[in-house]
Amino acid sequence: MKEQLIKAFRELFGEEGELHVYFAPGRVNLIGEHTDYNGGHVFPCALTLGTYGIARKREDNKLRFYSVNFERLGVIESSLEDLKPYKAAEWTNYPKGVMWAFEGRGYKLPSGIDMLIYGNIPNGSGLSSSASLEVLTGTVLRDLFGFDDLSMTDLALIGQYSENNYNGMNCGIMDQFASAMGKKDHAIFLDTSDLSYEYASVKLEDAKIVITNSKVKHSLVSSAYNDRRKECETALKELQKVMDVPSLGALTEDEFEAKKDAIQSEVRQRRAKHAVYENQRTIKAVEALKNNDIERFGALMNASHVSLRDDYEVSCEEIDVLVELAWKIEGVVGSRITGGGFGGCTVSIVKNDAVDTFIEQVGNGYREKTGHEAEFYVVEIGDGARVLS
Repeated sequence: MKEQLIKAFRELFGEEGELHVYFAPGRVNLIGEHTDYNGGHVFPCALTLGTYGIARKREDNKLRFYSVNFERLGVIESSLEDLKPYKAAEWTNYPKGVMWAFEGRGYKLPSGIDMLIYGNIPNGSGLSSSASLEVLTGTVLRDLFGFDDLSMTDLALIGQYSENNYNGMNCGIMDQFASAMGKKDHAIFLDTSDLSYEYASVKLEDAKIVITNSKVKHSLVSSAYNDRRKECETALKELQKVMDVPSLGALTEDEFEAKKDAIQSEVRQRRAKHAVYENQRTIKAVEALKNNDIERFGALMNASHVSLRDDYEVSCEEIDVLVELAWKIEGVVGSRITGGGFGGCTVSIVKNDAVDTFIEQVGNGYREKTGHEAEFYVVEIGDGARVLS
């Protein structure tokens, strides 16, 4: 893989100069969805799928980008003087956004770069290809230009800031944090209110994590994602008129139920209920995992899906079909939508001896009910972003 990408880079951009190779993973969130911008907990893990990058410094301010995944676009050129988002810039708005955010933090880039990327995260799958690219770019810039005082947490925050303010997507911190801070065979129990975290071992002795791609693509920037965030912010303001609470993630279920009528709209009540209950489910799920109670963990995953479907309304028909097919199969511990929603993927924990049956039955049932072909990935949990050479 590495050698092929280096060869492609030299053919495109020439032989001269020292090349460096980088990787930043995608992520799957086991539980804790749409809690990361509500001051709650999340429980993601980095995958061995992700984005590879080859980069080198230039002598001028030019930026040249090439994606093996979007060959038809060819080399996209820009410069450090032109760090503004354009539709025509296509996918390069993500690395350019990170460069813009670096400069905004006072990390002036001394020269441009040439960069080739290749990602094996399915596009639009909800496995955080954009966060992976942002964290990859941060890792590239820190390494090439010696910004050694920036931590991996800083790179995650810079990636999130650029996605919020350069690319107009009001995501929380989870995706970038998981890509930057991932650890092999562990998920990250992250409190998004203060970025405190602990690693929890996810060595499932008798089960696998299976991601099922619905092949229904979503574009979150133009979707209801930002609306959900606004609804939660409004609900919080309404609650703050009758109680002292910093975020929805700070509430227990009972505290929410006692004061929920302060929220003036039934829709906003449901949105806030999801944020509160999902956060508590995540705390309980991590506890269950620590106690090796995988059945309890699975039941909480299932409850998470019901809440995302009914209260937060970010599922869709195709995803519900996948989850309901999974729930019927013996050996499926739990299954739910993962990611921002409106398509993308499900994550399921499946007993080892049921994996083949799961793939066959869910695949066939999904084709019959929707006409789409699902894709299945039996995934490994990997390390976070890093310099490969």
